[in-house]
Amino acid sequence: MTEMMETAASEEWSLPQQKLSPHAVSLWRVSAIIYNVIGFVVLAILLALDSVYDWRPWIGWMLWGITVLSLGYAVWDIFLQPVWLYRHWYYGVSAEFLQLKHGALNKVHQVIPMAKVQSVTTNQGPLMRKYGLYSVSVGTMGSSHVIPALPEEVAFALRNQIASYARINEVDE
Repeated sequence: MTEMMETAASEEWSLPQQKLSPHAVSLWRVSAIIYNVIGFVVLAILLALDSVYDWRPWIGWMLWGITVLSLGYAVWDIFLQPVWLYRHWYYGVSAEFLQLKHGALNKVHQVIPMAKVQSVTTNQGPLMRKYGLYSVSVGTMGSSHVIPALPEEVAFALRNQIASYARINEVDE
């Protein structure tokens, strides 16, 4: 019985196949570089203040420990995580559902019924503008879902498609 349910479910649900823009990796890397540089500047100021004002020894050791850990995290955040995110981010749209699938260790597969969609917006920040990318935000009653880093044409077409599907479902009910 459960095999039949699993087979029926796999036939009914096709996994999302659409990917984000390959420029997403560059966008995420530049963003990570900016955040990490800011963090290291703050750490450098604190280390300089520690040497000038001769704070307690354990404060200096803590600051150096945080610096070493931050270096390891910066390698992950700048070089590995963007590629990892890009490889595991998929989305799909049909007349009935929006599907978002992302994550490698903690896999998330969200299925959002079009009947529940209340708003669809496109967003573009300064870094995204440099790469010609937009994010699409889909609002429902209880939450908001984001598809990051889509090319301009894809983002606007997707926004219009979701808005059209959501309107059709509201009229049917």
